[in-house]
Amino acid sequence: MKREVKFSLVFRDMWQSAGKYVPRVDQLVKVAPAIIEMGCFARVETNGGGFEQVNLLFGENPNRAVREWTKPFHEAGIQTHMLDRALNGLRMSPVPADVRKLFYKVKKAQGTDITRTFCGLNDVRNIAPSITYAKEAGMISQCSLCITHSPIHTVEYYTNMALELIKLGADEICIKDMAGIGRPVSLGKIVANIKAAHPEIPIQYHSHAGPGFNMASILEVCEAGCDYIDVGMEPLSWGTGHADLLSVQAMLKDAGYQVPEINMEAYMKVRALIQEFMDDFLGLYISPKNRLMNSLLIGPGLPGGMMGSLMADLESNLESINKYKAKHNLPFMTQDQLLIKLFNEVAYVWPRVGYPPLVTPFSQYVKNLAMMNVMAMEKGKERWGMIADDIWDMLLGKAGRLPGTLAPEIIEKAEREGRKFFEGNPQDNYPDSLDKYRKLMKENKWEVGEDDEELFEYAMHPAQYEAYKSGKAKEDFLADVAKRRAEKDKSPEEDAKPKTLTVQVDGQAYRVTVAYGDAELPAAPAAAAPAGEGKDVLSPLEGKFFLVKNAQESALKVGDAVKEGDVLCYVEAMKTYNAIRAEFSGTITAICANPGDTVSEDDVLMKIG
Repeated sequence: MKREVKFSLVFRDMWQSAGKYVPRVDQLVKVAPAIIEMGCFARVETNGGGFEQVNLLFGENPNRAVREWTKPFHEAGIQTHMLDRALNGLRMSPVPADVRKLFYKVKKAQGTDITRTFCGLNDVRNIAPSITYAKEAGMISQCSLCITHSPIHTVEYYTNMALELIKLGADEICIKDMAGIGRPVSLGKIVANIKAAHPEIPIQYHSHAGPGFNMASILEVCEAGCDYIDVGMEPLSWGTGHADLLSVQAMLKDAGYQVPEINMEAYMKVRALIQEFMDDFLGLYISPKNRLMNSLLIGPGLPGGMMGSLMADLESNLESINKYKAKHNLPFMTQDQLLIKLFNEVAYVWPRVGYPPLVTPFSQYVKNLAMMNVMAMEKGKERWGMIADDIWDMLLGKAGRLPGTLAPEIIEKAEREGRKFFEGNPQDNYPDSLDKYRKLMKENKWEVGEDDEELFEYAMHPAQYEAYKSGKAKEDFLADVAKRRAEKDKSPEEDAKPKTLTVQVDGQAYRVTVAYGDAELPAAPAAAAPAGEGKDVLSPLEGKFFLVKNAQESALKVGDAVKEGDVLCYVEAMKTYNAIRAEFSGTITAICANPGDTVSEDDVLMKIG
């Protein structure tokens, strides 16, 4: 009999890899006893990454969710672990050092045992403070190697990175194969090298099923000495998700490893509850295509955790492209055509932006750049026209050191726009901010919470926290659920109601209103009164409108003077804040959207006179 291999259920990532949301706290507490009853998990991933932002979007307190969700596992002796993004904490953009330090104290107090820290650039400088902060808070520091496949990312590269992290104090190493494109034999060599140097260091393997390598990879890393394997379970395994617990257990048992037995009655309970949560509302945000394996993912190497939201984003991107094509009498594009163009563009963009490992947030940045390029080119424009500020931070070195070199056209664009490259420690770009948020909370008469957890939440997710506190987040979420349910549950009578469509006849696009039977057509809406005088500032893309992206900025207001090139506002799309800059100087005469409002491409955001 070979040595023991233990299992970790990545319950949070199962949902994130399938769609947009994770279950509400009442659902999490409901499923926890059945997960424990399965009797086969040494660890469960309970939070981290996008988990807390999702709670805020529900209008639900994420701190209560973490405390209640981790509690039953602690009582059962099962370790809980979370995913954190090093310099970026729990969000897409960098976090000040004082907020990062508070982060670990709060999570430990709330019941999280292990923090799985990764830097999307594999820059050890960004991970090093997290090791210190986690250990000072009493957490186990598990540090990740973000696996990708490129001329730069070799076995030697990853071996050296792991040894450096262990030297800095990492308690464990995670092989984070976030896209499932790690080649099995190479992964086995990495694990073997680490174990040869440090047999006492536990190693955990995390992978996604998408391209089809990961069952072979699991066997290879176990042969090389891996201690823990991350697994998913039906109905959220495979596809953009993870290898299924039942298959992994059967494979390793046949190979002679000591693996835990599974209480199948409890397994079926958990499976049924997952389906119940999907039927409740979560399934409204899960694309059926996310259940499919796709070897096309080998090329772009996009991670499973991102593919869930990508398919949802694709619908609005496709709509935007086809609106343009309708206006210009061009043939419409299908979703499959757009997906292939996107994958091809990712493969084009990735080496030109320095081969950042395709993991949050840099997978989103590369994908967003590729999508913006595709949309621009489909509309007759050139590549690289719209680059969000957060993406510029990556390109300029403010978020860490890129593994490769930038293409000349990116460097030339930066120089034309007067942007400066940064060679120092990324953390130095982001000054401490807790005092500012304490002051804001006092002004708003908000409690900082047990163990300063509410202060932490506000400092980590300012815009989402304010929307949560105002009630707008819950209102918008419930409205979106109602809209999606109505679309899903449309009756034939609903389908018979008049609707406006864009149709093509012999290549010519027409806007038509369709009605059936004797249905009465609606009256034309009255023209809206002008909101102010001046030139329109149009949204270049669909997303959520914000005047600021953090508390360090001051919101513009009507009457403010602006100069050409000034940042006016932001449109948050595909998880990044895209700065909208003034194309001319003048005075703001109208602000035509409220913070948090969803805007479409070409909607008027402001007027400048």
